[in-house]
Amino acid sequence: MAVCALIGVAVMASFDEIVFHQLLGWHHFYDRSTTGVGLFSDGLLHSGELLALVAGFVLFADLRRRRALAPAHAWAGFFLGLGAFQLFDSVVDHKLLRLHQVRYGVDITPYDWAWNLAGLALLVIGAVLAVVAGRHPRRGLAS
Repeated sequence: MAVCALIGVAVMASFDEIVFHQLLGWHHFYDRSTTGVGLFSDGLLHSGELLALVAGFVLFADLRRRRALAPAHAWAGFFLGLGAFQLFDSVVDHKLLRLHQVRYGVDITPYDWAWNLAGLALLVIGAVLAVVAGRHPRRGLAS
């Protein structure tokens, strides 16, 4: 489950960085300095998410090679990773550290609600999948 949680964190970080940082240009990872520093911080985030994604898939391939991959647990971990990144970004990066906000120049309340509810929904999906996978620990083992 942990391997796929790592992949989930990396995928959500990639989605955040590509959509909100690059395509929409709403913020950078670190917005409390110059645009150049913001772009540099985005590059560091992108490097970290890429390393996490590669490491996650190497570990995933190893699980498959050893026939130790349980798909139900993998999906649970993936969704838990997606939701964990989303809520960590919202609570820690946005509110506690104030590295950036979702968006600037608008009322951020609806954005905060959407961001948090999306993260919570992903965590709930992951938790439900984990409970179901825990009830059938051998179901879905790779053959």
